[in-house]
Amino acid sequence: MAWKNRLYFGDNLKIIREEIPDEHVDLIYLDPPFNSNANYNVLFAEKSGEKSAAQIAAFTDTWHWCADSESAYSDVVLKGGKLSELLSALRSFLGTNDMMAYITMMAVRLKELHRVLKPTGSIYLHCDPTASHYLKLVMDAIFGAPMYRNEIVWKRTTTHSDSKTWSRVADVILFYTKGDTFTWN
Repeated sequence: MAWKNRLYFGDNLKIIREEIPDEHVDLIYLDPPFNSNANYNVLFAEKSGEKSAAQIAAFTDTWHWCADSESAYSDVVLKGGKLSELLSALRSFLGTNDMMAYITMMAVRLKELHRVLKPTGSIYLHCDPTASHYLKLVMDAIFGAPMYRNEIVWKRTTTHSDSKTWSRVADVILFYTKGDTFTWN
């Protein structure tokens, strides 16, 4: 690999598969879309600081079961193993809905990230409470439950007094390592 500090735009799956060799990465921090059912744009400001009408669609955080979901699911399930068993069980439980599409999208990428992680590497997966329990199972299937190191709860803000229920004020960061011996700085 001749490049250093290269930034890619777009879907990371193709880049991971085609550009990153096995056991090449020391540390992964993944802050994926959260299945928020929102569209996100990059906003630009004029030199004066005023908001510009110009913007670029950054990504859509809306997941639906479709041909791409089915293809990714089949790709994982046909390879067999614990991740295959887990996705099959989750599909039986959840059906082919938006959450299953999100979990499948994440599973296929997390499997590739495991491949590129060095034996002494670690991964931090930032997720929200609506999917963190499913993603922990996916990570257990890929990395092995003993490689789970910690769940870091990150408080985003204070509670809202206008809430009619408990406020959603925290995200989860799942910390896993690829092996028993890992780099800690």
